[in-house]
This record gives sequence, C-alpha cells and structure tokens, in this order.
Amino acid sequence: MERRRVGRSGLEVSRLALGTMTWSRDTSADEAGAQLDLFLNAGGTLLDTAASYADGGSEATIGAMLGGTVNRHEVQICTKAGIRRTARGGMIDASRDSMLAALDASLERLQTDYVDVWLVHAFDAATPLEETLHALEIAVNSGRARYVGVSNFPAWAMTRIATLASGRPAVALSQCEYSLLQRGVEREVLPAIEALGMGFMGWSPLGRGVLTGKYMDAIPADSRAASDHLAGFVEPYLGDGASAVTHALATAAEGLAWSMQATALAWVLSREAVSSTVVGARTADQLKPSLVAATQALPTAIGDALDEISAPSIGYPERR
Repeated sequence: MERRRVGRSGLEVSRLALGTMTWSRDTSADEAGAQLDLFLNAGGTLLDTAASYADGGSEATIGAMLGGTVNRHEVQICTKAGIRRTARGGMIDASRDSMLAALDASLERLQTDYVDVWLVHAFDAATPLEETLHALEIAVNSGRARYVGVSNFPAWAMTRIATLASGRPAVALSQCEYSLLQRGVEREVLPAIEALGMGFMGWSPLGRGVLTGKYMDAIPADSRAASDHLAGFVEPYLGDGASAVTHALATAAEGLAWSMQATALAWVLSREAVSSTVVGARTADQLKPSLVAATQALPTAIGDALDEISAPSIGYPERR
C-alpha cells in the first residue's frame, strides 16, 4: 500500500487508515484481529481510534493486541480526545485539563507510552483555542504524542489554531468527513489546508456505508441504519439527493466491473489533497474490497462524471 507525506510535516502514513469505531461493540476481538491482520498484510500502518469510541473499548481492544501478537512499531496510532461522557450523553470539552486527562487514559488503554497522532475530536466553542493548543503542545513536548491536529473543525477555527501554533509544535493535519456524499470540505477547509501546508485525513469515504449500495432497495436488518446507536448516523444520507449519487456510482462501478465500495473509495483516494482516508468495517470480509481499492486507479472520465453528479453547492464568497 502506498504511503504519503502528511502536508509539509515529516509524518508519512498509509493511504488507508483502519477505522476502529465498532471494535469491542459491534466487532468482536477475534474479528478485529482478523481485520488488523488483513490490513497489515496489505501494507497498511495507520489505525484510527478515539477515547470516545465504545467508551474506550476500541482503544482497549487495540491495546490488548499490542500487548500480544502485534509489534508496536508495526503500527501508527491516531487517537482523539475532546468528547467526554456525561449523564446526558457525549459533551464536547477541549479544555486543557480534560484533554490531557483523556490522553493519559488513552495511553493506558492502548498499553503504549505514546501515540503517533493525537487529534482534538471536535471544535469546542466554550474553550479558548489557545488553551486547547497548550494541551497539544504539552502532549508533544512530553513525548506522549508525535504529531497533533484537529478533527471536524470549521476552516476558520482550524486556520486560527494552526496560526497560533507558530513557533510551537505544528498542527500537522485536519481530519474531516469526505466522500461523494459529503464534499463540504472543498469549500474552505481544503483550500485552507493547502495554504497552511497541513495534511488532510478523510473519514467515512463510503458515505457512512450508503455508497456500498446496501441501502438501495431496503435497510438490511444487520446494518448500521437498523442499529439503535447508529441509525441516526446513517439517516442523513438516505434521501433523494444521496440516492441520485448512489445510482450514478452503481452505474460507474458496473462499467468498471468493480464493486461500488471500491469505486467510491478509489474516487476519494484520487483526490490530491487526501493524505489518508479512514475505512471501517464490522467484519474482515467487509474490509477486503477497500484494500483492493487502494491498488486501483480510477479512470479520469469516470472520476469526472462522479465529480459532476456529486458536486457540492458553492456560492458567495467561496466561488471563484
């Protein structure tokens, strides 16, 4: 699997990152191990997790593997902090105290003394960016994180924290959702990333599972859309607008004799701004088409047609 430099930093990562959001909740330890074996054998290195995934269960599953059959130096770990559990559900909290406490807990669950990439999971409007940046600085200077960045930040906040970091450890990358069904980052986030010399990591390149085609006729009983805790995650992409893109993708995939999953992922990987993109699966069998896609080049004519059908609405003042 190809590796790519993350912006102007010294960090190199595999073009695919293995998403672990379902590990320990919908994906058993055995299935997680099978996924990791496939991923490593395909040349992948980057694992994506978060302190909030399965209330820490995802990180604990990775930690058990690192304490057993997997060599720590074979993998790069990206984890996130800034969403903490409360009695009323998840709460965004990127304060210095909360961030650093979450990092220490993550390291304990992961059974390692550092992570390769540590991200602020979401923008916290209640905490000054200077304070959040100080937590990132402490993490790097203490050796607990090699590189730092942000996730799901609007362009202005991402630009502000990256600018504040001048003379400190750099904010190396931004992670946001990016797929044929969600191209909002093209308006301001990606142009800002290019100007700042940052890297970009996409998540949910398969449109939260919708671009696999599994929802074209009905909602399968064993799918995310039928799950109590993930139905709301999938629902935004089950409308008419998404359906038009999904059917166009199906036509393109049929013409290529590829799976819809591989075609959708190949489109994301063809975007020059993308350093890596996160692919998640409930089972090892579901992961295999994504690994195949990492070796396939999307024909230009097909890419252009998919660009046209999925183009986001861009108006004033972004339109050039």
